[in-house]
Amino acid sequence: MLMILCFVLLQTPVTGLSPDEEAQAQLAKVRRVYVDILTGGEAALQIRDLLMTSLQKSKLFIITEDEEKADAVLRGAAGDKAFTELFQSSDNINAHTQVGGGVNGNSRNSGSRYAGLSIGENETRRTEERKHEAIVTVRLVSRDGDVIWSATAESLGGKFLGASADVADKIARRLTVDYNLAIGKLKPGQSGATSK
Repeated sequence: MLMILCFVLLQTPVTGLSPDEEAQAQLAKVRRVYVDILTGGEAALQIRDLLMTSLQKSKLFIITEDEEKADAVLRGAAGDKAFTELFQSSDNINAHTQVGGGVNGNSRNSGSRYAGLSIGENETRRTEERKHEAIVTVRLVSRDGDVIWSATAESLGGKFLGASADVADKIARRLTVDYNLAIGKLKPGQSGATSK
């Protein structure tokens, strides 16, 4: 048994790379990507299609529908939900004043005078705002089963994109930057490079 263990250890190549460097080296070799069906229901299926489109637009990868041809598989989960936020506020202002006076004594004329004034204003506002939120968490898995890249992105929608399309673009942009770092097109700290 000891001889088998020694044999296996001697046959295992020593790369001398850190796990991060090894993952970057594997990422640099990826050309074809298969986007697997994401967990999360029907919305996840739509986000999968948006991810495929965004990755194709990057022009760095060949997106394939055949998992067997892929160098790596993008797997993960996605969600997309619409919800209503309710804002309610109330402002009140009230003013009260009262004046009174009286005369009493031995005189024949005794009298009292009183006056009161009350003013108030109430304002209530209720606003309902419909919002849309999407989240994607993905990992790029090599043919060997190693996770070589991962990311999570959330969006409430962009200026010109809905939440689902925006979150797909965020993932594609992040993968593009990390891929360019891996192949040496970008150096850490250059424009477009993300800090780790």
